Amino acid sequence: MVEQQGASGDAVTTRIGQAIMLLHGGDREEARNRFSALWAQLGQDGDPLHRCTLAHYLADTQDDPGDELAWDLRALAAAEALTDGRPERHEAAVAARGLYPSLHLNLAADYLKLHRPEVARVHLDRARAASAALGDDGYGNGVRAAIDRLDRRLSGL
Repeated sequence: MVEQQGASGDAVTTRIGQAIMLLHGGDREEARNRFSALWAQLGQDGDPLHRCTLAHYLADTQDDPGDELAWDLRALAAAEALTDGRPERHEAAVAARGLYPSLHLNLAADYLKLHRPEVARVHLDRARAASAALGDDGYGNGVRAAIDRLDRRLSGL
C-alpha cells in the first residue's frame, strides 16, 4: 500500500511539474486547466504538500487578484496542515518551513494589488522572518531579493 501511495504521489508530482513547465513557458490557461484538474482529483483530503504546491501555482495562473489571493490562502492553509505537529509529517514540516517565505511574500503582493497595504505589510514581515529558513542559494537569494523589492514598494506608498 505504501509503495502504491508513493507511486501515486510521484505521478502527482510529475503532473504538477509538467503544468509548472507550461506556466513558465507562457501557457497560463493550459497550466490553470491542468492544475485545476489535479486539484479536483486531490480533493480537500489530498496530501497537504501537493495541495500547497498546487494552490501556490494555481494562484499564479489567475487573472483576478481576488482569485489569486484565495488560492494563495489555500496554499498557506495546506502548508499549515504540514506543520500540525504530527511526527509522521516531520519531513514535510521541514519542507514547509522553506515554503513560508514565498507563501507570505505572495500574500503580501496579493494584498498590495487589492489596495490593502496594512495587511500586505503583515505578510511581508512574516515572509522576512521566515526567510531565515532559506538556504544561501539561488532560490533563497531570489526570495529575499523579492522581499526587499516589495518592501521598497510598500515603503514608497
